[in-house]
This record gives sequence, C-alpha cells and structure tokens, in this order.
Amino acid sequence: MQYNARPMKICLVSDSHDHRRLLASAVDDARRQGAQAVLHCGDLVAPSTLHAITKFGLPIHVIHGNNTGDLFYLSRLAHESKGQVTYYGQDATLTLAGKKIFLVHYPHYAKAMAATGNYDLVCNGHEHKARIEQIPNVKGGNTLRLDPGTVAGIGSKPTYILGDLTAMQFEIRDVPLDDIPASEPERKQAGI
Repeated sequence: MQYNARPMKICLVSDSHDHRRLLASAVDDARRQGAQAVLHCGDLVAPSTLHAITKFGLPIHVIHGNNTGDLFYLSRLAHESKGQVTYYGQDATLTLAGKKIFLVHYPHYAKAMAATGNYDLVCNGHEHKARIEQIPNVKGGNTLRLDPGTVAGIGSKPTYILGDLTAMQFEIRDVPLDDIPASEPERKQAGI
C-alpha cells in the first residue's frame, strides 16, 4: 500500500557565532517556506543567541561545536524551554519524518559517520562553506552529507539549508539580508 506522506521540512543552520539577526532571518525565511524544525550544527557560542529564534515556535535541536560557549546555561535554557530546545552535547542522533539523522560539528567526523551507512542524513558545520554531497558507505550505497555553511556569514556569504525530509530534497539558500538592521561590525564581518 502506498500513501502520500506529509512533507517534513527542516531548517539546517550552523556556525551562527552569536549573530542573532542573521540566524533569525534564516529561521524566519525557512519557517515561511514551511520548515517545521531547526537543526543547529554547532558554534552557537552564547546560548542566549537562541532567544532570537525561539519566538518562531519551532522545535530546535542543537549541538555545540568547537566554540562551545556556556554549556551549563545552554543545558539550563534547553531544560527551561519545556521541550522546544533540545541540547544533545557534541553530537546527536535523532529521527524526524522517519529519517535517521546524525548531527556533529566536524566534517571529518560527519564523513566517517556517513560512511557507516547507518544514517539517512549526516549534517555538520565548521567549514563555513555550504555543501550537499553523497558519501559512499560500507553498505554499498550513499549517505547524504549536508553542511549549511555559516549562517553568520563569517568568511563566506551567510547561508542555510532548507530541506524536505520526506522527499530527501535539500537546497542551499542565502540568508535574506533585506530587513536586517545589523550593526556596522556585523555587516563588515558578514561581508554585507
């Protein structure tokens, strides 16, 4: 029996490095496109950065990266969010729309986990360069690896990935900059 599964869209971000306005712009854009959850692949830095996106009401799944920030406060913020924010630590395994997903900050770790063939999708950050690629796995297939780039625009333009887990279709999107009243240092750092 075949049926049409309800699409599940996600907003995949990483390396926000305290840039609240850019993170909020990406999540808001994804939400307007139908995203139902946010996955953050690390380098959030200050946990208070999440306040810029909790207002959208989407579930947020977050790990830390190499710029950990205040992990005690991040744990507390997740606990006090009553389930809206889930903090996993250095990596995460979760299932959304029937897809097994692995989140980690480092690309070498992501490639290794993709090569196991145990996940439908492996996501990482750290490189500050957005990419979507197939990684050959030991089970004879391929595993999709996603890196959304840097939502903060550090070293490259600000990007995120909008994905449909049901169809397993993903696209790299530029963070909308039209309505962002960023400060001059933020604009300079993001190359705007």
